[in-house]
Amino acid sequence: MSRIVTEARRWIGTPYVHQASVRGAGTDCLGLIRGVWRAVHGVEPEVVPRYSADWAEPQGDEVLWQAAGRHMVPVARGRAFQPGECLLFRLRDGSVAKHLGIVGEAGAAPSFIHAYSGQGVVESPLSRPWARRIAARFDFPA
Repeated sequence: MSRIVTEARRWIGTPYVHQASVRGAGTDCLGLIRGVWRAVHGVEPEVVPRYSADWAEPQGDEVLWQAAGRHMVPVARGRAFQPGECLLFRLRDGSVAKHLGIVGEAGAAPSFIHAYSGQGVVESPLSRPWARRIAARFDFPA
């Protein structure tokens, strides 16, 4: 199992707290990615500015996509899901991509680990409705 998945699963049960990134105390979806990064790679690659729940929707800026592209490795289109890869989702058609998760299981019953408002950090099936919302996929750097 990948170090990324092992660390992400350690966060399961952490409550959802907007802009937080503390395992066991509170996190949002970006905070989960940041916390996993710190555990696996050390210091975060850049300071995350304060952000609102609507992110960059009014401006239409792909802030998360751009940040992921600066520090992670894009996954080639068509590659099968791999445990540990980072998923970037559009929650609504035409909106900016603003939800993140980490593939937990690949294969016939894929899953992903994410922090979700009202639920905290959970591992969810990567069902068809979720999979069709994926805007981009990234690998954590080696």
